[in-house]
Amino acid sequence: MLCCKKIIPLVFFLCLSFAALAQETVKIWDGTPVRASKVTLMPFLTETKPQAAVVVCPGGSYCWLDYETEGVMVAEWLQKNGIAAFVLKYRTAGWLAWATHCRALFRGNQHPDMISDAQRAIQYVREVYFPDENVPLGVMGFSAGGHLAMSTACFYNTNFLKDQGVEVNCDLRPDFVAPIYPVVTFSDDCMHQRSCRALLGERKRKQLRDSLSLERRIPQNCPPVFLANCADDPVVECRNSVMLDSALTVNNIPHRYIQYKTGGHGFGANLQKGTAESRKWMDEFLIWITDILK
Repeated sequence: MLCCKKIIPLVFFLCLSFAALAQETVKIWDGTPVRASKVTLMPFLTETKPQAAVVVCPGGSYCWLDYETEGVMVAEWLQKNGIAAFVLKYRTAGWLAWATHCRALFRGNQHPDMISDAQRAIQYVREVYFPDENVPLGVMGFSAGGHLAMSTACFYNTNFLKDQGVEVNCDLRPDFVAPIYPVVTFSDDCMHQRSCRALLGERKRKQLRDSLSLERRIPQNCPPVFLANCADDPVVECRNSVMLDSALTVNNIPHRYIQYKTGGHGFGANLQKGTAESRKWMDEFLIWITDILK
């Protein structure tokens, strides 16, 4: 049995450990009029000034988040390669809303909540973590998170934070974006139905769907794009990325598009998922980001 003298230091140590864990995530809407306490950033900082920083948006059809494979594992990999990473836990519809259609009566989470969270993350990282440093900031996302990442590039001229009473003192345009096996279109027959409904609620009007179909929304000053997917993707049809590549090409936006033959969907930075071919995207991204930051 532990004596009192041993128990007190142990309790103190455990309290410090739990306090350290509690500091790992930041509630980015605290201090604003927006009530979204579950929206957080988990920082993965580098020991020295990073060559870049990335907001990471996990996927999950805008219904849930694959926080480990497409969030934490991605951030740890970026951190090991000298890139500061911030995993964004953004608002999603949730399975209850998907199963019951309850957002026909109660708003729940839907557009523009997700893009507001992403813009707030960009603002927070720039104003809090790197206010006086010239650190390029990008957004990387997977599947529906890829749609969100690309949306920050397509809609940076629309300040979704202003209408919510949040003052912005930085540029909301990311310096680069990396959508990986992304959802892209809500207008074509290859659209991902679950992501569309989760994002738009019960308001799936054509005009709204078209306005959020990213192949139609490429701005003239779109930041550089790194795009990768797999031809055998069974979840998000590969034509989504093909359409985005074509739109970027037509608009003369600097980008790199890689389509792997195999790998499927949802592998993120997990070396046990996908294929040896599809996992090459990580090395290719590091080569690309080093090149564009020269």
